[in-house]
Amino acid sequence: MPLLLALETSATVCSVALYKGAVLLGASELQIEKSHSSHITVMISQLLENCGVELKQLNAVAVSGGPGSYTGLRIGSSTAKGLCYSLDIPLLEVSTLYGLALQAIQAVPNPERYLFCPMVDARRMEVYTCLLNSNLEEQLPIEPVVLDEQTLEAQLESQPIVFFGNGAAKFKSLKTGHTNALFIDSIQPSAKPIGQLALAKYEQQAFEDIAYYEPFYLKDVYITSPSKNIVK
Repeated sequence: MPLLLALETSATVCSVALYKGAVLLGASELQIEKSHSSHITVMISQLLENCGVELKQLNAVAVSGGPGSYTGLRIGSSTAKGLCYSLDIPLLEVSTLYGLALQAIQAVPNPERYLFCPMVDARRMEVYTCLLNSNLEEQLPIEPVVLDEQTLEAQLESQPIVFFGNGAAKFKSLKTGHTNALFIDSIQPSAKPIGQLALAKYEQQAFEDIAYYEPFYLKDVYITSPSKNIVK
């Protein structure tokens, strides 16, 4: 059974998990903002040591590929690519939204009755989202959506939908009282579902090109110039 290291850095949570096949050997999570760059390598080292595993024993590294925080995704992808390159092992990518959805599917009784809508905050009333069934099959593709009262109204009329993620609170205020709109507040990005979903990709040899891999930012990153010159 392969040893897979999974990384999740797409949001404020910095999370690492280690799997032997489908078995979770251990995980570590840190919920401190802007801590990814200074803590992720230490967390990986401590996790491997606690599980009695050496870096050279890893068979692949899986990373949460976005959408999410630009800086967080860059840190996660850089760390994963560095490990894969130095160890000469494959790189696997798992959608951040799929990782969130897997947690919701596992938390809801009879998940086949529902559709699942992960929402990642993209500021103001915009979210990154998609619509999935309980088999993680896309009913609506991943895209940025500006939320309003009519968002997903047609889908909500025909089937209950479970909403979750750090962008779902904005939508909850628009759907108060809708009987088919269900919200789970406790789901946040984690390396655990990333590792679970990565196993199938490993078995299918659905590997990323380490040299050219980039996270799925979904939107262009805008960098503004300072309004004043600090150095004169």
